[in-house]
Amino acid sequence: QVQLVESGGGSVQAGDSLRLSCASSGSAFSQYAVAWFRQGPGKERSFVAVASWTGHPRYYGDSVEGRFFISRDNTKNTVYLQMNGLKFEDTAVYYCAASPVLSLANYFRTGEYTFWGQGTQVTVSS
Repeated sequence: QVQLVESGGGSVQAGDSLRLSCASSGSAFSQYAVAWFRQGPGKERSFVAVASWTGHPRYYGDSVEGRFFISRDNTKNTVYLQMNGLKFEDTAVYYCAASPVLSLANYFRTGEYTFWGQGTQVTVSS
């Protein structure tokens, strides 16, 4: 069992930066691919970024490529999402999710991930 807890969300101005954290108490976490998804008001949950259990490879959604960066520290059982140049449309609840396998064909699908956190709210005002 892998339990995930997100933190680091908040309310910021457009152009600001935030760093989200996804922490797990389970030792197996370091063997899992971990992804970030987000769900804006009235929208479906969508893919943001994913990193394999080693941290590479990494993949990003088109709307965040070049602004957001995913990294992980397996000694701390934590995955990070550094978000730079935040935009109003980045407003969402951000979720981390874990899978024992990184599917190169389906990493962007919510159904590929077994474990999910409760989410952390990010609000960007323009």
